[in-house]
Amino acid sequence: MRVLVTGAAGFIGSHLSQRLLDRGDEVLGYDNLNDYYDPTLKQARLDRLLPQPGFRFVKASLEDRPALEAAFNEFRPQRVVNLAAQAGVRYSLENPHAYIDSNIVGFLNILEACRHRGVEHLVYASSSSVYGANRKLPFSVEDSVDHPVSLYAASKKANELMAHTYSQLFNLPTTGLRFFTVYGPWGRPDMALFLFTRKMLAGEPIDVFNNGHHTRDFTYVDDIVEGILRTLDNVPAANPDYDALHPTPASSSAPYRVYNIGNNQPVELLRYIEVLEDCLGTKARRNLLPLQPGDVPDTYADVDALIRDTGYKPETSIETGVKRFVDWYRAFYSV
Repeated sequence: MRVLVTGAAGFIGSHLSQRLLDRGDEVLGYDNLNDYYDPTLKQARLDRLLPQPGFRFVKASLEDRPALEAAFNEFRPQRVVNLAAQAGVRYSLENPHAYIDSNIVGFLNILEACRHRGVEHLVYASSSSVYGANRKLPFSVEDSVDHPVSLYAASKKANELMAHTYSQLFNLPTTGLRFFTVYGPWGRPDMALFLFTRKMLAGEPIDVFNNGHHTRDFTYVDDIVEGILRTLDNVPAANPDYDALHPTPASSSAPYRVYNIGNNQPVELLRYIEVLEDCLGTKARRNLLPLQPGDVPDTYADVDALIRDTGYKPETSIETGVKRFVDWYRAFYSV
């Protein structure tokens, strides 16, 4: 297939692009290589993909409508995976306009490009953040998600609503994937595992919010990518059992689906730190702090719908995943 991957120089996007190439697909990577975090890391990810047959790259933003449309017109993708977005819960408190530009305006441009060019399937990144103030665990795609606690979360919920509209009006098959705390090699420097590793190796204290007592459904990047591939190959159709008198956010009378991709095994942050300490062979100096605005105490993915429709369940343990990250980090940064 010809697959357009936005955010191809990003953490998940670079891993996904490699897997698509490995199975023989043609990939057009699309990324603006912005400086939200170290662009040299993004370039290093991209440099692994550029020499490979079947991979092409366009440097541009989703908000740049002419550039995006030109990429669609030249490459003529059959399927699209939209991973480009302004990420980060905390940064959305500082720079809210970046989230509207990329996650709302940019996503509308993606939807329009897919609609007018007969794309077979659009898969896009949502987030576990959409569950916001929900407290019923595990989080299910059948649950209402109407109480976001950050603009980032609100922008991801908006993506799901926008996608549904295009599925309903234009019969565009769309699948939204709610990722749960992704980690692994080539990860993002603004995420806890990367921050903790850098500071611990430098002998600096780490900031541990909520005194380390919140839990996260940490999900290894290879498991996320496998989930993306399974859903990309599983084009949604209208749900024949959909009941408009008892609606569910998870499916529709339109070709639309939403899935959680999480490890289905929440881990307390303090345990996550202990595993990292074992892998690094050093103890962390912990600066215990309260929960930050926009953060939620716990995340826990119900993946029954993913298993039902794709036969896949993430299963990499944090012991395995954190070790692989540490091995990559030491090799990449020569520490």
